Amino acid sequence: MSPADEVKAAEDSQSVAVEEERADAAEGASGGAAEAGDADAAAGGKDAVKKAEFQDVQPSDAGGEKPALELLLNVTLPVSVELGRATMTINEVLGVREGAVIELERAAGEPVDVLVSGKLLGKGEVVVVDDKFGVRITELINRVEGIEE
Repeated sequence: MSPADEVKAAEDSQSVAVEEERADAAEGASGGAAEAGDADAAAGGKDAVKKAEFQDVQPSDAGGEKPALELLLNVTLPVSVELGRATMTINEVLGVREGAVIELERAAGEPVDVLVSGKLLGKGEVVVVDDKFGVRITELINRVEGIEE
């Protein structure tokens, strides 16, 4: 046998051994699934899917814990004031230049909307405080009940 033939024979025997190992591993995996009583996994060679089971969560009566609301009181939220809205076509938007006036749907003197995280909290009137704009709340709309002031 020539050296080239010997190398070829060695490569062939190695690939046969690797294929046998893969077959043994697959057979062992499906055999384990069959032992566990999962006929679908054994027949198809697929992983078994089982439903997760969780314990019921019970409220804690441990003393000294803060109520959940107190843990959230220092979380910051975005507050915005909406003066009005307008609907425009793309052509109108592209035509906007410096000095252009966009007419809003809200009438002059009508209360502005005060939004917290995009949700309407109330309405108010625009005021000036030390050369800065502010809003005096005139009506609360979406007040969360049960929160102490």
